[in-house]
Amino acid sequence: MSLKEQLFEDMKTAMRAKDASRLESVRLMRAAIQRKEVDERIELDDAGVLAVIQKMVKQSQDSIQQFTDGERPDLVEKEQSGLDVLQEYLPEPLAESELDSMITDAIAKVGATEMRDMGKVMGMVKQAADGRADMGVVSGKIKTLLST
Repeated sequence: MSLKEQLFEDMKTAMRAKDASRLESVRLMRAAIQRKEVDERIELDDAGVLAVIQKMVKQSQDSIQQFTDGERPDLVEKEQSGLDVLQEYLPEPLAESELDSMITDAIAKVGATEMRDMGKVMGMVKQAADGRADMGVVSGKIKTLLST
């Protein structure tokens, strides 16, 4: 079952269970996916759907940070419940040790020795991690390794 089909089934389940917060989150995901498909005139595969969900997770995390800074616990709670639903659709994140070994392997394969090789390493790790790692964290780790 594709991710889009899973979302549709989960939406029906949430409607039957009268789970309003889950239903809202699933509808928002489906709307974002549909918007992307219409804007770009394409049919998204699972990788494309996953990219949309990851973007929504990032936006949700940013919102939570802003609501926390603004001392709005009511909005933090609402956004967090939506984020929890979004994260259910993401693949299991890589463990720290797996990520570290993936980065060192990529540096070795590319033969990276200085910062100008960072793009090659990032490309290789991004392809291998396939949405299972925060690329901001990956970038920081690569910078640390290449700058020493």
